Amino acid sequence: MTAATADTGAPAAPAAPPARGRGLLRTAWGYGRTKAGVAIAGAVVLTAVIGPFVSPYAPTELVGIPNATDVDGTLFGTDQVGRDVFSRFLHGGYTLVLVAVTAALAGVAAGAVLGMAAGYLRGRLDDLVMRANDMLLAFPQLVLALLVMSILGPKVWLIVVLIAVSHAPRVARVAREATLRVVEQDFVKSAEAIGVPRWRIMAGEILPNITGPLLVELGLRITYSVGLIATLSFLGMGLQPPIADWGLMINENRVVLTVQPWSVALPVAAVALLTIGANLITDGLARASIGIDRGVQK
Repeated sequence: MTAATADTGAPAAPAAPPARGRGLLRTAWGYGRTKAGVAIAGAVVLTAVIGPFVSPYAPTELVGIPNATDVDGTLFGTDQVGRDVFSRFLHGGYTLVLVAVTAALAGVAAGAVLGMAAGYLRGRLDDLVMRANDMLLAFPQLVLALLVMSILGPKVWLIVVLIAVSHAPRVARVAREATLRVVEQDFVKSAEAIGVPRWRIMAGEILPNITGPLLVELGLRITYSVGLIATLSFLGMGLQPPIADWGLMINENRVVLTVQPWSVALPVAAVALLTIGANLITDGLARASIGIDRGVQK
């Protein structure tokens, strides 16, 4: 039970179970797949974060003839306009990872609030949230993003908003189902009996006990965000030139793949490894959340 329920003069209520977040992470870390995922995704994220600081050239600097693989002073040659492929690769991950994580966090936060409110308060709010979710889920994420950006134009903030909005209904469904399993527990009933405000019950009693599903959803949403942003950039509706972006690099250089493969191979490999690593982490969290303990190191 939260501290807010103390000193009320009522009989002592049964203590709520401890928050599962820390224990979930500890259990998930015991899986080899989680450690492998952290190593793989961590390497890609580290490259994206420190890449701009160790890049040998500016991302827009012309260093040689276009589509050359043996330009002096370059590791992987030049792209279609003569920029250093390795420098653009090092600069291209930062924006992608930042936008993907921001959009995923916003979507999970909004979905968690809506799902908890719908699952706990029920009634008309539950019906309203679920029907709105059904409407949003009827539009495929990519089609919705392309439709809106074709009207308003490709902007970074708009990409974040659209991806977050498309994630929120899916997270809300998961949060609602998890909330429905928690609201019938004794510690929630006890908090209600002694007059704890509903918003404090949701924040202090329900939220800590649905962190497992939410962490799993966060991992999935980051993975989907990376893929969606890279796809939008590839289609020309995401991040725009001359910004260095992995998806944009693939689009810009795909026509010269047989001449200069590194300009496409590097960003493709980075996106693939980031997706694989995030999926492994998510799988470890999911197994820990549902209590699969086979292979866990004690």
